[in-house]
Amino acid sequence: MTSKTIAALAALCLSGPAPAETLRDAIVAAYATNPQLAAAQARQDALAEAPEQARAAGRLTAAADGAAGYSRFDYGRGGSSSVTASLPIWTGGRVSSAVRAASGDVAAGAEGVRDTQAAVLETVVGAYADLLYAQEAVGVARADIALLDTQVAEARSRFGLGQATRTDVAQVEAQCESAASTLADAEGTAAAIAATYRATVGHGPGVLDADPAAPAMLPATLDVARRRAAAANPVVRQQQLAAGADAARIAQQRAERNPYVGLGGTYGYAAGAGRSGYADAAVAGVTLRVPLLTCGLVASRIRQAEAIYRADRFAIDAVQRDAARQAETAWATLAAAQTRVQANARRVAAAELALKGVRAEYSFSLRTTLDILIADETLRSAQLALARSRSDVLIGQAALLRATGQLGRDSY
Repeated sequence: MTSKTIAALAALCLSGPAPAETLRDAIVAAYATNPQLAAAQARQDALAEAPEQARAAGRLTAAADGAAGYSRFDYGRGGSSSVTASLPIWTGGRVSSAVRAASGDVAAGAEGVRDTQAAVLETVVGAYADLLYAQEAVGVARADIALLDTQVAEARSRFGLGQATRTDVAQVEAQCESAASTLADAEGTAAAIAATYRATVGHGPGVLDADPAAPAMLPATLDVARRRAAAANPVVRQQQLAAGADAARIAQQRAERNPYVGLGGTYGYAAGAGRSGYADAAVAGVTLRVPLLTCGLVASRIRQAEAIYRADRFAIDAVQRDAARQAETAWATLAAAQTRVQANARRVAAAELALKGVRAEYSFSLRTTLDILIADETLRSAQLALARSRSDVLIGQAALLRATGQLGRDSY
């Protein structure tokens, strides 16, 4: 055996069918390429700068100014420059409350990003599940055509032998054409779903893993699902953190009543304007600002901030109820889908046995062509129902994970 032959055999052994794309593969790809996720993260990065900007109001600032010109009335050129610096000593809580409010906004924004991620991942799971069903529907239609082609050939042979009528042949041929139409519809549906999959995941679908593993973080009971929804749902967490930020804004508005103390200093010089040389000066001092009369503006802003905070508290209750509703709905939907999977699996097994029996009896002229067509249609309907219920389980799992705040990159 030559070395080339050995190399060819080794390559043949190593090569094999491409591994099926798993649901986790699709989720990882979506995380890496989905523009909606990237945009949400970019907006969060921008929001994350707000606390630093709020802190800047309590730090040392400095600025330099300069001017130069010519005056024909003073017979010469002139110029001046100065450096000014200021340092807040006590802001009455303005800076600290602004920082707390901005930090709350950042934390709420992070929960918003998490909800966006969950929404995209739910779309990925839905596209994956729908595509699994579409591919299964195409496979069922092709298998149906193959079986009916055999049945057409058999019916024609029996007709030639005088054991079947022209009606029997026509019935099988009509069913075969109907199966071809069904295959065309299934292929069109699969192509449309593949477009949705490509737009969400970032690449075209290949062969999908037909039996994805159940996520480990599914709640064990309905009560657990309710508690997780109330505590971990990203929309609930976002509203709670937003309420905390608005509470800090109440303190921020109240701080406008407090005095402000700061240090300030200026150093500068001027030259020209009819004088020889230049003159310089330095000034330093303490600034005290005490609000005396605001015409009701501060009081109005405080009442406004308190009203917004009250609305936030009501909104927290509303989103908690909605999260519990979503969890209960997803739980019921998933339980029904799981029950349908078991029932449809038994239905497929019974339909397969029935088709085998009808075909065996048909060979002894105990069954008609119509009986075979009915048994075949029953089996294909059961197979599609089983595929649909399996896809519904995947969709229900994703909906339950999202409602309980557990749908993320590591959920599968």
